[in-house]
Amino acid sequence: MESNGTRNHPADCDVTVQLSDCGREDARAVLETLDRVFTGCDMPTPGPEQAHDREPTVWMATFDSSARREEQPGPPQLGALVTVLLTGDQQAVAEVEKALGGLFEVRSATSVSGEHEKEARLLLGSRYVTH
Repeated sequence: MESNGTRNHPADCDVTVQLSDCGREDARAVLETLDRVFTGCDMPTPGPEQAHDREPTVWMATFDSSARREEQPGPPQLGALVTVLLTGDQQAVAEVEKALGGLFEVRSATSVSGEHEKEARLLLGSRYVTH
């Protein structure tokens, strides 16, 4: 995955994405899907599970909401519901929230807005595609 950490971009486009209450595979599915929509600024991909590894409490990455990619991924399957916390500029968080809403079923959403920043908490599930 590419990182734009060395490229110049407006900091107000960065959105921090924190995933909790999920396992490694669900974290990987959400973060890799977002990385196919936006450029990841700081995104350590959850590696393969090791027998001696303990699961982290929170998976975290930062995405540049202004750097949309052409590729539009299909909705990934999740093994369980995933809690997502988005923080950043109001417009940037709204962009990431909109992208997540198109890829996952948003079971609940709450947000708190400050003067310049927004914090949104979402509960994501798999979006089932009917043919």
